[in-house]
Amino acid sequence: MIQSNLILLLPILSHLLFQFTSSSEISVTVSSRSIPKSGDPITVKWSGIDSPSELDWLGIYSPANSTHQNFIGYIFLSSSPEWQSGSGSVTIPLINLRSDYQFRVFHWTESEINPKKQDHDHNPLPGTKHLLARSESVLFEPARGPEQVHLASTGNDGEMRVMFVTHDGKESFVKYGLTRGKTGRVSSTRVSRYEREDMCDTPANSSIGWRDPGFIHDGVMVDLEDGKRYYYQVGSDSGGWSTIYSFVSQIRDSTETTAFLLGDMGTYTPYSTFVRIQEESIATVKWIRRDIEAIGEKPALISHVGDISYARGYSWLWDNFFNQIEPIASKLPYHVCIGNHEYDWPAQPWKPDWSYSIYGKDGGGECGVPYSLRFNMPGNSSEPTGTRSPPTRNLYYSFNMGVVHFVYFSTETNFLSGSKQYEFLKNDLSSVDRNKTPYVVVHGHRPMYTTSYETRDAPFRERLLANLEPLFVENNVTVALWGHVHRYERFCPLNNFTCGSSGFPVHMVIGMAGQDWQPIWQPRQDHLEDPIFPQPVRSLYRGGEFGYVRLEANRERLTLSYVGNHDGQVHDVVEILASGQVFNGRANMIVAAGGGGGGGGDGGVVISWYVKVASILVLGAFLGYVVGFVSRSRRDAASEAKWTAVKSEDI
Repeated sequence: MIQSNLILLLPILSHLLFQFTSSSEISVTVSSRSIPKSGDPITVKWSGIDSPSELDWLGIYSPANSTHQNFIGYIFLSSSPEWQSGSGSVTIPLINLRSDYQFRVFHWTESEINPKKQDHDHNPLPGTKHLLARSESVLFEPARGPEQVHLASTGNDGEMRVMFVTHDGKESFVKYGLTRGKTGRVSSTRVSRYEREDMCDTPANSSIGWRDPGFIHDGVMVDLEDGKRYYYQVGSDSGGWSTIYSFVSQIRDSTETTAFLLGDMGTYTPYSTFVRIQEESIATVKWIRRDIEAIGEKPALISHVGDISYARGYSWLWDNFFNQIEPIASKLPYHVCIGNHEYDWPAQPWKPDWSYSIYGKDGGGECGVPYSLRFNMPGNSSEPTGTRSPPTRNLYYSFNMGVVHFVYFSTETNFLSGSKQYEFLKNDLSSVDRNKTPYVVVHGHRPMYTTSYETRDAPFRERLLANLEPLFVENNVTVALWGHVHRYERFCPLNNFTCGSSGFPVHMVIGMAGQDWQPIWQPRQDHLEDPIFPQPVRSLYRGGEFGYVRLEANRERLTLSYVGNHDGQVHDVVEILASGQVFNGRANMIVAAGGGGGGGGDGGVVISWYVKVASILVLGAFLGYVVGFVSRSRRDAASEAKWTAVKSEDI
């Protein structure tokens, strides 16, 4: 009996002995116990691991007193070149989560892998059974000012909204002016926040996903002069002031518009976590930042068509996202529309029978709360959640910028005929002054048109086509922008799957800004299993490269350029004249009125007049060359009076 009990106790005694011997020798140290600001690096070192496993890992915790299971991220020690010696180090940037950090080293072996505990990428989540050592806590320095600064248009002339986050919600201000050293004008801010109880489902309302989001401040700079560079700071004397940022104010009745358009970007973290992160988002921000520098003193904006941070209930990813976009969103207004990964949850209020396969758990239990409070778009659209959560905001709105009327709407809430959103779109689109804004650009998340193999959304697209496409066509919408599909695709001017007249919208799917879960294209209907993906005539360009779209417009034409992240170069261009004519490429061919059937646009393509002239000149030169060549050949033949045939075996 005693012997059998000892056998049962052996694993426990072995574990305790491992813990004792390991923890007495292993150390984890940090390069500094205080960090000035988000994005600053810290180096974590460990040593003394006697028998390292390739699966040993470093856990990242915030707050420092989190339980072992509630890490925010992890890094395998084997990522350090010297890990097999039992020592190593990693250097990573940290984001200010308004609480302290701690780093812990765990031993983990292959035999302990639990196949039922996986991250979003189907990798097993590391086990926390064998803690080897933990570091001292690390804090961000106080009174360094707010973070996560981003701008938005209010829809009113002479104004610019600025939002930011503080740790305590104390009174904060916006100081601004026309010179860097004289930011003497001051605006106050209002403060809001959300609580764990406001979340609608897991993981957002669980201890694994929830972290304190801080306090969100919202202020408006007013009485701005047109087209001037303004400098601004946010914060307070007690809590500290941010660095000095700047932006160029919008110009009333401007004859130009510049915008950067993207979808489904997400954010990057220097560690693995519970959900897939989007490393390509770094390149998207980098190239947009380059373009902002290039336009100099011109006003512009950024448009993000849903699936914003991909936090999906893990709240610290929102902090990562806003810190990542701050270099561009602090310079240009950053406008958004809601996507499935900000909103969808099982008990959402509008969920008709046909949508059972469409609206699921993609929002991670956030039910639109972080999206609604962290952004403040023009207008006052909102829908109740049916819970204690605040109403979902920023659903549908519009505003003018230069020669473009921008419209945003929600594909996640009721858009059917008779709904509040439908009535907004109907009234808004019918009242656009096309003399002032000759172009109308509509944004929505789930696409009306796509050739990706997205069968799950088919019932949704049917309703979108039946209810909203007639509005778009009737009101001569210029461009319809969509996300959700993580690729780039541009269509001909479309109505009911038919390429046609200049009055039809050009649809573009631009969900390629970062998320890399790529769907395949639609295969042949009679050979669904074969990897052959024909491109329908209506789909003029399909691209798998990450990137964004650059919009440039004046009173004569609107140009959309697809910029690839691989090289920062333009890979596709479409130009749309104010008259509605569409150039497939930069001044190559015009799609004219009269469309064809079957999506082919038969007879709908004519060559522009200057392309005709160029063609005639080239043809004339070619004919002249041919005539000259023939004449010379005849002379040569006459003088030599012979020719030699080429043998077939020499070809």
